[in-house]
Amino acid sequence: MSDAGIDYQAILPEGWARPRGFAHAVSSRGSTTIRVSGQLARAGNAPVAVGLTLGEQWRLALENLISVVRAAGGDIGNIVLLRAYVTDMAEFNAGGAQVGEAWAATLGRHFPAMTLVGVTALVDPNARVEIEAEAVLG
Repeated sequence: MSDAGIDYQAILPEGWARPRGFAHAVSSRGSTTIRVSGQLARAGNAPVAVGLTLGEQWRLALENLISVVRAAGGDIGNIVLLRAYVTDMAEFNAGGAQVGEAWAATLGRHFPAMTLVGVTALVDPNARVEIEAEAVLG
């Protein structure tokens, strides 16, 4: 595939079912790698607002991540890896539809390699999700 100036390919081992909503691995070719630190559901340095749903936090964190990638000269198609940290895996599993809506609203049908990690806490006490990424620019 070619998107946003880079060549990339989702890796799927023979005999494995295609995963839903992510890729096991992505092979990419480009000249610059952008590593985006964990993004929270906040505006600038403001704290995460109280009362946001997991889906709302997911969407805002992805919007922030995309803003950083764009500021570095890339776009959604350049993102090859996401790492998401959530404070409540049961809430994540129960809120799959909300997360899917947030994904569709921000990343559309772009599915980079992704890791999901359950953690006990994040830097902001109101944060329930933090997302970091790697992007490759052509």
